[in-house]
Amino acid sequence: MKLTTFLFFSILPIFISCNGQTSNSKNHFVLLKEINVKGDTVKELGSNIMVLYQDKKKNYWFGSWKTGLYKYDGKTLINYTTKHGLYTDRVDDIEEDQSGNIYFTGMNPNSTITKFDGKSFTNIRATPSNEWKLEANDLWLINPHQNKQKVYRFDGNTVYDLTLPNPPKLNNPFDVYSIYKDRKGNIWFGTNPVGVCRYDGKSFEWITEEDVTEFRNEGANGVRSITEDKNGDFWFNTENRYSIYDSITLKSNKFYTRHESIGSLDGKNTRGLNEYLSTVRDNDNNLWFVTYREGVWKYDGTKITHYQIQAESKDITVFSIYKDTNGDLWLGTHENGAYKFNGKTFEQFKP
Repeated sequence: MKLTTFLFFSILPIFISCNGQTSNSKNHFVLLKEINVKGDTVKELGSNIMVLYQDKKKNYWFGSWKTGLYKYDGKTLINYTTKHGLYTDRVDDIEEDQSGNIYFTGMNPNSTITKFDGKSFTNIRATPSNEWKLEANDLWLINPHQNKQKVYRFDGNTVYDLTLPNPPKLNNPFDVYSIYKDRKGNIWFGTNPVGVCRYDGKSFEWITEEDVTEFRNEGANGVRSITEDKNGDFWFNTENRYSIYDSITLKSNKFYTRHESIGSLDGKNTRGLNEYLSTVRDNDNNLWFVTYREGVWKYDGTKITHYQIQAESKDITVFSIYKDTNGDLWLGTHENGAYKFNGKTFEQFKP
C-alpha cells in the first residue's frame, strides 16, 4: 500500500502548535505529521490487546503492546502502526478530548504522545513541568516511563509531562500504573510499589503500599486499577474497600478507613483476588474484577460469581476489563485478543 508523505519539522526558532498556531514557546512541539492516513484493513485483531476504548462516534479502539492500534467501526477493522504515524507500536492509554481528538500514549524515551484527529496522526512531545493543576476538562494519561513517576496532563493547548512527588518518608522511585477521576473530580494515581495517591488540585494524599496490597512482601503487583462502588467506597487491587474522607473530617493523619468486604469470597479463601489487574462497575452497580490467571469475578455486594476465560478449553491470561457506552463488558488479553460478555459468558471477539 502506498503511504502518504511524512512532513518532518526540524528544529526551528518557531515551533508549530498542535492546533495550527505558531508560538515562541516549546510547549507545542509537533514531531511528525502524516496527512489523510489510511491504515491497513485486517480481518482480525492481533493476539496482544492490553487496553480498550470507545470514542464518541462509537468506534472501538484496541491498543496492543506489540502491533499498535486497531479501530473497529462496527463493519471494518483497521490496524495502525508506526508506519502510519504512531510514535510507538506499544499503546498503554487512550483518551478523547471534547473536540473528538483521540490521544494515545506508549512507552518511549522522549515523552511523546500521538494525537488522531480523524484523518491524521500528530506526534507531540510533552513539556516537562511542575505545573500541577486540576481543571474540569483536563485529560490525564499514563506516561509509562519505568521508575520515573510520570504522568501527562493535557489542558487543551499543552501536554505537560509531570512528575508525581514521593509519599512522605518514602523516597524510592516508582511507576504510575493507573489514573482515575472520582465523582468529586479528584485525580487518583495507582503506583508500583508505593501505593495510591489522591490529588485534589491543591495537595497530594497517600495510601501507602502497606495498606493497599496484600503481597507487598512477596513482590507487589502495583495498583493497576481504581474504581468506586455504588456507595462511593474505593477498591485498590485488594479484597478490601476504602472509605475516603477529608483529613479534617476524620481528625486524623489518615484520610481513609479500610474495611474488609468480600473477604474469602466463596469460602475457599480465594487468593487470586487479593490482587487483581483491572476492575469496572457495570450499569447494575456490580463490580467486575479481572485477575491475570484466575479469570473474572463478579461481586454484586453480597455474593461472587466466577467466570473462566478460556481458548480451546484452556485458561488464558487476562489483563483488562472495559465497559462501553452500551454497558457491554470487554476484556483485553495478553495472547488471545479481545473478549466480549454475552450475558452469560465471555466470548472471543471476531469482527
